[in-house]
This record gives sequence, structure tokens and C-alpha cells, in this order.
Amino acid sequence: MTAQLNATRQQWLAARLDLLEEEKELTRQSDALAMKRQQLPRVRIDKQYRFDTDGGNVSLKDLFGGRSQLLVYHFMFGPDYTAGCPSCSSIADGFNGFFVHLENHDVAFWAVSRAPLAKLEAFKRRMDWSFPWASSFGSDFNGDFSVWFSAEQQHQGEVDYNYRREPPAPQPLAARTVQEWQPRDSEAPITQIAAMTGTDVPTYTRDRPGVSAFELIDGAVYHSYSSYARGLDGLWGMYQWLDRAPKGRNETGIWWRHRDRYGKE
Repeated sequence: MTAQLNATRQQWLAARLDLLEEEKELTRQSDALAMKRQQLPRVRIDKQYRFDTDGGNVSLKDLFGGRSQLLVYHFMFGPDYTAGCPSCSSIADGFNGFFVHLENHDVAFWAVSRAPLAKLEAFKRRMDWSFPWASSFGSDFNGDFSVWFSAEQQHQGEVDYNYRREPPAPQPLAARTVQEWQPRDSEAPITQIAAMTGTDVPTYTRDRPGVSAFELIDGAVYHSYSSYARGLDGLWGMYQWLDRAPKGRNETGIWWRHRDRYGKE
């Protein structure tokens, strides 16, 4: 859609007020949806997950750090990656600045990835991040919360991600198996992203992004919410700004990079 040019201020104001009504309605709907998230039933977590952190090996309950709520960002960084997913890294650039506010409002925050802790800490230093990052290496945590799948699951069509079952992955894995990354040019975007992590497409896509919420009630941990794929859009701060820019997202492929790689590729 092409925007009208050379409009008068009065024409602009009339159109802006019409849009404002729709924005207000969306805000009300978003508030109502947030309430429904909070009212989801809880599932008690009795499995004893363990994580490696810079403070030692800890349990899921320990990640709460004395708070009653815990948010986990499932950061795509598998053991075979040489760098974190650039999309997750862009999201992390945002929450690196505000996680401290969550921690001072009774909400613990952690990123969790399958890569060994030493890899996570090295990449964290490279990106100059300060948020807490735990390694679930050797744990069932990522698999149980639907953000990691084996090669066998990929090939046999047993990948249930974002509450939908994906078709079996062809050999070699094609971009069309991941809806969010449809190829738009000669080089599939999923291939570009995988290369940024030092992996191939099958290896890269065995890990997936997501966010999960937990609550500590009477000493027991309960799972309350998880979201994946486009459900993370609201957490990707870069896109919230682009959606308010004159040309919006204006995308024809993968344009973002690790923030220390712009101008170097």
C-alpha cells in the first residue's frame, strides 16, 4: 500500500485519529490476553533439572534466586554452534538492558542454552552482555520444553514445535521446513543464519527459540506459560521500533547480524 503524499495536517490528523482508535482497541485486547496468560493452569515440575552457571551447578528452583517468578529465554546456542543464533542475539541485546528491572520486581530472568557454559561465557564476553546465562548441557530441559529435537525426530517427522507437528525433514534439510524462514532469493535465509552460527541447517534447526514462565508456590516449581516462533515478536524490541518506522519492517531476506558484525561482512 502506498501512502498518500502531500497531505494537509488536517488530513493527517483525521487519519491518525482513526488509527488511534484501532491502536487503543489492540491495547485493550492485549491487556485481556495478558490476563488470560496469567490464568492458565499450572503444571507442577517434579523433574530435577540441573544447570551449569557461573555460580555453580544449580537446580531449576535455584534459578528463582529467592523470587516467586522465573522467566527463561530459550536461547538458540547448541553444543556444535560457534556463535549464538543472530536472531536470539538481537533479542538478547534488548533484554540485556532491562532484565535488572525484572529482577527488582519479583521476577528472576535467565537465558538457557544447550551449549557448554564455557562457550556461553565466551560469547557473552564477546557481546558485552551481563544477563544471567545458564547451560542445560546434558539435561532434558530443552527437549522437555520443545526447544530441542534430535536428528532422528527431524527425519521421522516427530518435531512438535510451536504446538504444531512439522513434516519430516528432507535430505538435505530445506528452508521450507521452517515456516518463518521461507527462501526469497537464491540463498535460503535459514542457510544464511545457520552459517552465522558456524553450523549447517540440520544442526542449527535442532535448537529452537522460545520463552517459558515458571512460578514458585509453597516450595514447588510450576510451569505457567511457553511461547515460540512468532509468539516471540513482542519480545524482539528491534521489530517494535521498525513497526513504527515509515517503511515498517521492509524486509526481503535476512538483513540483521550479530551487532559486532555490521560492516564486516
